[in-house]
Amino acid sequence: MAQESVPYTVRPPVPLQVGDVKTEISRPGVYVIDVTFPKYQPVDVEEITFKNYYTAFLTVKIQQKRPSETVACPAVWHTCIRNMRLMPNPHTEEGSQDYVSLQRHQMLCDTDHVISLRLILRQPSPVWLNFNLEELQINPTKKQSPQKRVSCWLSHLPQEEQLQNLHKGLPDPDKVSSEVQQMWVLTEMMRANQSTASIGRFDVDGCYDINLLSYT
Repeated sequence: MAQESVPYTVRPPVPLQVGDVKTEISRPGVYVIDVTFPKYQPVDVEEITFKNYYTAFLTVKIQQKRPSETVACPAVWHTCIRNMRLMPNPHTEEGSQDYVSLQRHQMLCDTDHVISLRLILRQPSPVWLNFNLEELQINPTKKQSPQKRVSCWLSHLPQEEQLQNLHKGLPDPDKVSSEVQQMWVLTEMMRANQSTASIGRFDVDGCYDINLLSYT
């Protein structure tokens, strides 16, 4: 099952070229593509996938907005992929239309709380008239759902055989109940036969009766 990609907006590629773009007829060797998320909602990026179209080198920069940062704090660009080679030889077809997956562990920096990406495409060869990236997908980090956590907890419950072995070490509940009931009956009988007469003081007219005292 394919992972669901987050929605995003891609701005048209901006060419970077030395000299006057209006008068120069040479093809630009660098394109910059900015990608933003709706309402600049931060995304924890797990993977970036795309289909190459004659791009020889790729650099990826990200802007982040962490919860502790205020709106007034300017977002700084961080490089997470630097000059990644997509074509072994820019002048040949090899790798020109490959599918590429950039995993989180390949990034040079943390990719949490990302609000925008900047893709810098470079093709130094004059052989190709156009180059770009197609079928771009940005996949977020998977969050474990409560249902999945419950399933994981249920999978660690003891097996039926283990429960049976555990029950073997416990006394018979019927026997325990019968013995407890017998103890209760004996306790009630002893309580009923106990004398209720109170023992008075061994004194007569406020003085101790010598005859009631015993000597040892």
